[in-house]
Amino acid sequence: MVDISHKKRSMREATARSTIRLSPKTFKLLSAQENAKGEVLNTARIAGVMAAKRCADLIPMCHPLHLDYVGIDFDIDEAAHTITVRATCRCAHTTGVEMEALTACSIAALTIYDMCKAADKGIVIENTQLEFKSGGKSGVWKATDTALDTDNHPPVQETP
Repeated sequence: MVDISHKKRSMREATARSTIRLSPKTFKLLSAQENAKGEVLNTARIAGVMAAKRCADLIPMCHPLHLDYVGIDFDIDEAAHTITVRATCRCAHTTGVEMEALTACSIAALTIYDMCKAADKGIVIENTQLEFKSGGKSGVWKATDTALDTDNHPPVQETP
């Protein structure tokens, strides 16, 4: 691991996002009444929070952090049959929380896939990336709008 003992403690925040594209049939499975595995989004939210807290156990060179906040939000686009997962992590530490946010976001997206895969193996998880980070020596960083553009992707095809 990198030596961070000389760095000053400061408030750190990071937000990551990922998009899940579903077929129209699979998109309907997001409610507990339709999905045999239960309520998809709340389960994905819990999985994302748990993943952020275990990031250092999953990624070898990550420092273990005492997170002050982990939030997982979902933007649902019914017309496009997509879910955008946003994960935000905060803490006061000597290193950033980008990896925790990216891990939380990724695991939440994978949980949605897992809970819907029986209906369709063609679910697509895409555009996982950091949107925002603040704190530390490098200060504030925001992704450009063009990096976040997902409107040019074809719809997911239903699997037979």
